[in-house]
Amino acid sequence: MNDPASTVAGVPPAEATGRLKADAAGIARAAELIRSGRLVAFPTETVYGLGADAANPAAVAAIFAAKERPRFNPLIAHLPDAETARREGRFDGIAERLARAFWPGPLTLVVPAAPEGRVCDLARAGLRSVALRVPESGIARDLIAAVGRPVAAPSANRSGRVSPTRAEHVRADLDGRLAAILDGGACPIGVESTVVACLDGVPRLLRPGGITRRALEDVLGRRVEGPAEDAAEKPVGPGLLASHYAPRARLRLGAARIAPGEAALLFGGARPPGLTDAVGWLDLSATGDLAEAAAGLFAALRFLDAMGTAVIAAVPIPQEGLGEAINDRLARAAAPR
Repeated sequence: MNDPASTVAGVPPAEATGRLKADAAGIARAAELIRSGRLVAFPTETVYGLGADAANPAAVAAIFAAKERPRFNPLIAHLPDAETARREGRFDGIAERLARAFWPGPLTLVVPAAPEGRVCDLARAGLRSVALRVPESGIARDLIAAVGRPVAAPSANRSGRVSPTRAEHVRADLDGRLAAILDGGACPIGVESTVVACLDGVPRLLRPGGITRRALEDVLGRRVEGPAEDAAEKPVGPGLLASHYAPRARLRLGAARIAPGEAALLFGGARPPGLTDAVGWLDLSATGDLAEAAAGLFAALRFLDAMGTAVIAAVPIPQEGLGEAINDRLARAAAPR
């Protein structure tokens, strides 16, 4: 079958996207496809990633083409364990402490690239640094180990769109642009990994995510700084673009009232005035559980967006803990495009 994406410049032809069960046979087939230079979406504990051989520039180029992603935006290379990750980057004391505390898990470390590392220049966006992660998901680690090489895997969606937490989200965005989707069900955390740069002796939080700032600071015993002022213009790691994670509808933040015809994204049992005139609404967590809210955030945005409204109104969400990651994603989704 011809690839429907073959009419898009730079997207290589492929057969219609297949579905693989996340069992031993499915993982083996997914690894075979990645080793042959193909793209395969797979689940992690955070979101689904669009996986390719990070050592193969042509395969990495196919990621950028399928996602329509700017090539100055570096990719995360996923490894099966910390020992393998250390062959790809140079870890200072800060990076070592974070890796010991949070790997496997939803933490990406941006460190100087090792001269002998296999992650190709294109995956690193030409930088001297490399973004590395050892995922907690057993499916993901089994797949990466079977590939036998670092696996580059940004979120499996069109660039700037809402990230996928289920296999059907991947298919909705990328059907025909990748060889297969390894279906492992819903991702339990639901927001991307926390990204910390360890490049100049100062830990810098580039992107809040599944590991909270408080948890990082408790391990390090020191303040974790924010990104450099020019980080959005000169990204040293993923997740720094100002506009990202966006539904088709415009997102209105801090909503105290819902206007007629809007969809409403609620939290903590809030029922603001005007809700009865909304086209629909969804509460991320009626009990105010931020972990539950994070896990359902992207699916909720997709659900409300599918109602066809021009505006999704989001009520305020607390900034503490995982709320920092949720608010980061909402702010980027609401940014000018």
